[in-house]
Amino acid sequence: MKILFVSSEVAPYAKVGGLADVCGALPKALARLGHQVVVTLPAYGRALDHLAWDSGVRTRSWLFGIHHELGYAVHEAAENLSVVLLQHSAFHRGGGVYGDAHGGFGDNLFRFALMCRGALEVPRAVPLGGGGPLGEDIVLHAHDWPAALACVNLRAAYQAVGVYRGARAVFTVHNAAHQGRYPGAEFGGLDLAPRWRGAVDWDGDLGLLKAGLVTADVVTAVSPTFAEELRSRAGGFGLDGLFRRVPLQGILNGIDVEDWNPETDAALAAPYRWDDVAGKGACKAALQAELGLPVRPEVPLLAIISRMDAQKGLDSVLEVAPWLLRQDIQLVVLGSGAPNLEAAFRQLAARHPHRVHAEIGFDVPLSRRIYAGADFILVPSRFEPCGLTQLYGMRYGAVPVVRSVGGLVDTVTPWSPATGQGTGWRYARPEGLQEALFWALRTWWDYPEAFAQVRENGMRADWSWDRAARQYEALYRG
Repeated sequence: MKILFVSSEVAPYAKVGGLADVCGALPKALARLGHQVVVTLPAYGRALDHLAWDSGVRTRSWLFGIHHELGYAVHEAAENLSVVLLQHSAFHRGGGVYGDAHGGFGDNLFRFALMCRGALEVPRAVPLGGGGPLGEDIVLHAHDWPAALACVNLRAAYQAVGVYRGARAVFTVHNAAHQGRYPGAEFGGLDLAPRWRGAVDWDGDLGLLKAGLVTADVVTAVSPTFAEELRSRAGGFGLDGLFRRVPLQGILNGIDVEDWNPETDAALAAPYRWDDVAGKGACKAALQAELGLPVRPEVPLLAIISRMDAQKGLDSVLEVAPWLLRQDIQLVVLGSGAPNLEAAFRQLAARHPHRVHAEIGFDVPLSRRIYAGADFILVPSRFEPCGLTQLYGMRYGAVPVVRSVGGLVDTVTPWSPATGQGTGWRYARPEGLQEALFWALRTWWDYPEAFAQVRENGMRADWSWDRAARQYEALYRG
């Protein structure tokens, strides 16, 4: 098959969150199965550092009353896998993917509408790997609200005039809290025929996530439990009725196990694997020294690696912090986001400098060292479509303590001393975090052999993309 990915983020070219990891790793797994995969995203900032060659192709798209010229740069990332970066001045500016320190960019509707139009020109116009373009016999796989207009445009601007006649559209929801809502008056700028207004209308506004749902052939969510939650009034973010009507399937994300591998990770102080974890002890000691914490192998080191926003439930950690810090533990926090949460964790570290380290910001090599040095990884999310933190944690031997929501339910099996099965600890209610931590820490202190078994179970689990890639392969075939 020939598969066209459209995403606003793809690792390593541009990353804000887990969306980038998925759109960086799933195409690799599909390419290994023999499919020809093309991934498209805007050429932000330093994204062109990965560039192999400029295609020389230029196309023009009419949006918001003006013709806009797009360029296309191609990186042949692997056998059967090409990454095409869309070049336009709207993408190349200071700040991040979606905004800067002042908030979201005011022209994001235009920027991502342009991305979607440009992406759909790639299979028709951009030569790949010294050969011709991908061609029109494709599966379009669009991701989250920024790419939703690719599904709409496939129907309205291409198939309506006989182009991409047999193409299928798959739309994946990574986070339904972000819906891409804009004033309804902006519809005229999208260059869509009036009869398509209903597809993008949501209570008088433009609703891009909704538009992807109703124009795709099939919709996926990034875990089975998240798919169930989306169909519920409590978990559907106002779209639950629509999620119940569309063909929705939950496919659990994986991780790139070649990239995330404690046996080969160059960021670590020492390599290790599930059946020889001596190197993990060296990684813990190195992390404690790096962060200015006492080097004490006997103390459990808890870690949080997270965006700091309401979704992630970090306020619940602050609520249990007085109890937690009465225990003989160390806590390392890496993340950024809401100023009040950043300040709260800074203050916690200032009050307990030998117990708590808070690193405000994000640093991928440091995150790897934290996974390797931590004994536990905390994921107290209010909702979590899939979650990658717990998967990276288990891969690196950091045992997860998580809330029972979304993909955390599908990936973390509660520890059972009776059977020796399980990969971590879960809790359902926000106030359950303290109890879950109590049992996790008691296992560490009083039952070290049991803790070693929990850790081994998580490290031995298969979190690769191969399983998910085969599920998507079947879905693409219809």
